Amino acid sequence: MKIAILGAGNGGCAMAADWSLAGHEARLFDFRDFPTQIEAIDRKGGIQTEGELSGFAPVAYAGHDISKATAGAELIVAVGPAYSTEPLARELKPHLAAGQTVVVSPGSTGGGLLFKRILGYKTGDPSVTVAETSTLPYAARLIEPGKVHVYLKLKGGIYLSALPSEASAGVLEQFDTIYKCIQLGENYFQTMLQNANPVIHPAVTLLNAGRIENTQGDFLFYEEGVMPGVGRLIAAVDSERIAIGKALGVTVFPDTVIGIKQGYMTSDSYEIDYRTAPGFKGIKAQPRLDHRYLNEDVGYGLVLLQEMGEALGVDTPHIDAIITLASTVTGRDYRAEARRTLAGMGLPAGKALRTARL
Repeated sequence: MKIAILGAGNGGCAMAADWSLAGHEARLFDFRDFPTQIEAIDRKGGIQTEGELSGFAPVAYAGHDISKATAGAELIVAVGPAYSTEPLARELKPHLAAGQTVVVSPGSTGGGLLFKRILGYKTGDPSVTVAETSTLPYAARLIEPGKVHVYLKLKGGIYLSALPSEASAGVLEQFDTIYKCIQLGENYFQTMLQNANPVIHPAVTLLNAGRIENTQGDFLFYEEGVMPGVGRLIAAVDSERIAIGKALGVTVFPDTVIGIKQGYMTSDSYEIDYRTAPGFKGIKAQPRLDHRYLNEDVGYGLVLLQEMGEALGVDTPHIDAIITLASTVTGRDYRAEARRTLAGMGLPAGKALRTARL
């Protein structure tokens, strides 16, 4: 299979390497603003991996020309933080051929819906299929240009949904080539809401803000950062996300339950298992507060969840508090920025959200 990976960050490099090591033709694109990884991979002819994925993975193309990366690709996967979704969609739009399939992985709470909207297709239009996964299939970090350490390749607990919904099974069949850990969501809303990054990252970051600024992140984010009180805040935020799902008529599993399925965690204790979980071992904290753990997971995640809660009549006091505190410590107004909203994704606001079908 010919697969094009859009985005050469931690996840993009892990994904390109994984498909390549499995014998597929992997191509890698990133914007000229981010040349370091692309140039190193192009120079070496591939990606060096260590950890759960180990070896040298040849890459057929690594460059800044998206048409070369995607021409004839049977699968196009956009891999990056939430703020990359819109620019990647706009870059791809002139080069996408009818019949091609795009997966936004991770969707970061609605990225697939936004991607298809930017491409100019209605949700149910079968001409182009766009899907999203609830999370990235890896815990991975780039350790030098062209070299990625894969801490964990997830074992389960990942959901996929496509637009139109009738295409979901076909996309899963393509993805199942590499990812036996992925299953179909009940519907698009379940997949969209099963993203737990906004539940975890902002809570841990805010309750360790002084330590992050004092040490520039020189501590272990989970093992040293998630003491019992931090775990209780994660649990409170998670309960609000689960309530939003219930109001939409979908099952959203607690993050601790999903964490066991994925292979991150060994028990469902919010207060204990984040710091003892094998899948989180060795992951360092971010070097500063101006980082995707707040900018993405609050600005693109919690702000949207708060809006959904308001539309559905679900109280979200802990989510509200985290948005306010994150805005204060970063000097930004995440609510006013409105990076990802119901209107921006073409979803109805207010009570009509309860009856929306995707």
